[in-house]
Amino acid sequence: MAAPAETQQEATVVYLVRHAEKLDDSTDPPLTEVGRERAQLLSEILQDAGLTHIHTTDYQRTRDTAAPIADRLGLELRLYDAGELEAFSDRLRATPGRHLVTGHSNTTPSLVRFLGGDSTDIPDHEHDRLYILTLNPDWTAGTILLRYGSP
Repeated sequence: MAAPAETQQEATVVYLVRHAEKLDDSTDPPLTEVGRERAQLLSEILQDAGLTHIHTTDYQRTRDTAAPIADRLGLELRLYDAGELEAFSDRLRATPGRHLVTGHSNTTPSLVRFLGGDSTDIPDHEHDRLYILTLNPDWTAGTILLRYGSP
């Protein structure tokens, strides 16, 4: 595990969501209209959160969930490999700032746990969880779970 950034004085904050509602069960589906509305709502909720980084897997549904806030803030979408969550969690801990991570029902809870937070599995029909993790320089973490949009 990587050590926390030595210059880091403040806690790193990580917002984690599962992608919004997808059109179908194909390999790389777009979002539904409801999913696009949820992505827009996420953008409105996080517009004043001070985001400095946005991370997404390389799937249309995760990129499209993060796109409205990235466009609003002028931030680049940075891709991460969902198969390398432990290494990604180390990179997040070592990078000061405020991060948004869009993932999947089978990766978001695991990433929360790799970061030291509390999480439970996300049922396939659920898209409204917003985890907020505060990663302290002493490697402790605090977890807040909010719900946004319609269940």
